[in-house]
Amino acid sequence: MEQLGSHPTDFHYIWYLGISRKSVENIQVPLKYNKNNRRFGPTKDVNGLWRIKTNEELDELIKRTNIIRFIKSQRLKWLGHVESMPNEREVTRIYTWKPLAPRPKGRPKNRWEDDVRMDLQKMKIKNWKRSVLDRDSWRTIVERTETHEEL
Repeated sequence: MEQLGSHPTDFHYIWYLGISRKSVENIQVPLKYNKNNRRFGPTKDVNGLWRIKTNEELDELIKRTNIIRFIKSQRLKWLGHVESMPNEREVTRIYTWKPLAPRPKGRPKNRWEDDVRMDLQKMKIKNWKRSVLDRDSWRTIVERTETHEEL
């Protein structure tokens, strides 16, 4: 078991979900760090320091596709993955978790889920929860994202 937030990219993910850092500090989550899962995140330098990948390194990893569309297709891919998980999984519990404290005053920040839903609306996809259950139709939706002009 590792503490959530022990890797530099964990806090970015937590922030994007709209969860405050204080409410996450004591959550223990079994995290399996796989090199393939972290390939777009920070890199450990030869000195042992974390650094952000250069644009050339990222460009080589995504094989020179449009970076915005690539990121949006990866978000949809992750949404399909999380939606098809059983409710007992830790990721699903964090995804469906609603904070107990009220949100701060002012305009609410966009959450990860809000961004994904806006992308689905731009692509004019309705009943996406049904499409997630059918892997082939969800795969075609994710592939369409990479070439969709409005995204």
